Amino acid sequence: MTTEKKRRKFTLEFKKESVALITEQGYSVAKAAQAVNVSENNIRRWRKELDQVANGEVLASEELAELVRLRRENKELRMEKEILKKASAFFAKEMK
Repeated sequence: MTTEKKRRKFTLEFKKESVALITEQGYSVAKAAQAVNVSENNIRRWRKELDQVANGEVLASEELAELVRLRRENKELRMEKEILKKASAFFAKEMK
């Protein structure tokens, strides 16, 4: 019988605070990882991800969610526009 290791999930705030230990408080990666009880690789990866977001290389999760919402809304509006075009053409034809 094998026991599955449950993956821990970390909030964005936790990640930012963990990386802040390195960038603002002068901790080493090893000491920061030990202080927040995560692996050094997690800290390094979070730092890289946060740097990419700050530099505009990738979208933050909030921006990505907004982009998805706006694309969905745009698609819906385009469909409504097409329906209105067809309806106006139909009624213009009926008026003649």
